[in-house]
Amino acid sequence: MTFQHTQIDIQLLQQRAYNLRWAAVPKDVIPLTAADPDFKCPPMVQAAIENYTKGGYFSYAPAEGLPQFKEAVHQFLKSKRNYLVDPAHILPVDSAAFGIYLVCKTMLNPNDEAIIFDPVDFLFQYAIENIGAKPIRFPIPPSTQTVDFSLLEQLITPKTKLICLCNPLNPTGKVFKRSELEQLGKIALKHNIIILSDEIWSDIVFKPHVFTSIGSLSDSISNQVVTVSGFSKSYGLAGLRIGFIATSNKALFESIFAHSLHQSTIHGANSLGQIAAAAALNEAQDWLAEFVDHLQQMRDLITARINTIPGLKTLPPEGCYVSFIDITQTGMSAEQFHLKMLEQAKVAVVPGLSKWFGRGAEGYIRISFATSAELLTESINRIERNL
Repeated sequence: MTFQHTQIDIQLLQQRAYNLRWAAVPKDVIPLTAADPDFKCPPMVQAAIENYTKGGYFSYAPAEGLPQFKEAVHQFLKSKRNYLVDPAHILPVDSAAFGIYLVCKTMLNPNDEAIIFDPVDFLFQYAIENIGAKPIRFPIPPSTQTVDFSLLEQLITPKTKLICLCNPLNPTGKVFKRSELEQLGKIALKHNIIILSDEIWSDIVFKPHVFTSIGSLSDSISNQVVTVSGFSKSYGLAGLRIGFIATSNKALFESIFAHSLHQSTIHGANSLGQIAAAAALNEAQDWLAEFVDHLQQMRDLITARINTIPGLKTLPPEGCYVSFIDITQTGMSAEQFHLKMLEQAKVAVVPGLSKWFGRGAEGYIRISFATSAELLTESINRIERNL
C-alpha cells in the first residue's frame, strides 16, 4: 500500500518540494517536472535519521566519509552491480550533481573536450562549460536500436579527456546493453580516456531490461571508469544532498579527493545524508523493489494513454521514471506546448529545450511519472482535453 494515492501528502509537498515542483507552481497545477518522487522516503530511512538525531551531536564527519556509508556503498556495488571498489576509493559528495562537477573539475582543463550524449540531462554540459572546457555532442535519438559507438570514436581528438556516460539515459530512458558498453569501454582503453559513468538511475530499470555497470566489465575497463551516483531518484532523498564517487583507479581517486576540498572542510557531505543513504542501501531494498514495480505500472499507463492522443507519441522507457514524448505533430514547439499545458491544462511538464537536454530534445517534452495512478491519469486527462 506504500505507493497508493492516499500515501501522497500534497499539502506537505506544496510546502517543501521545490525545483519546478509542488512548492514552485500554483496550487492548482500538477507538476510532472523534476525527477523527484511524490512518495515519502522509505520508513527505515526516516527511522535511521530519527535515531541518529537522538544523540544530539552533529559533529564533523571524516573528510573521506563515514565508514558505515563507504562500506554500504561498497557492499551495494559488489552485490548488486558486480563492481568491486575498495571502500577507501568511495567518496560521499553532496549530490550526484556535484560528483559530476568534481570529476569534470579533476579531469578537464580550459579548452579540453568532453564527449556527452544528445539528448542528455544538462548537468554534464553545465559542469564542462563552467570549467572552460567544451562539450562535444554524440547523438543518441530515442529508439530501441543498438548504439554504434564507433561513430563516437570519430569525435575523439587530442583534446578529448573525458567521455560522459549516462546509464540509464535521461531523458530517453535507454538502458545500454552489455555489448554496447563493452564497445565503449574498448574505445576508452584504446585512446586512454576516462569514462565518467552517471548511474543515478541504475535502480530504475524495467523488465525485461537489465542494468550493467560499465565498471564491472573487466579490470582494465574498470581502471578507466569513475562512477557517480546518488539517492534522490531511488529513495526520495534529494534534499539531503548526498551522492558518491567510486573508482577502482587509486591514483585517479586520490586526484579527485585532492580537488574535492573535503580536507579543508570548505566542502564535504553532511552526516545525516550519509546515515540516510547507508540505511537505504542496507535496509530499504524490498521497499525499492515495490517502488520499481509501481513505476513499471505507471510507465505502462502513461505509454498506453499518450499513444492514443492525436499528435503525441512515445516509446516505453527501458529505465528512468520519465516519459519522453514526441509532440512534433501538434505543430507546437516544446516551449509553446509547455506554456499551453501550464496555463490552460494546469499541468507542468519539462520542454525539450536545448539548454536542458541538447538539440536532440527539440520537438519533445519530458514527463515524470513517479506519482500515483490517480494523479498521472488526471494529468493526462487534462493534457488530452487541452489538445
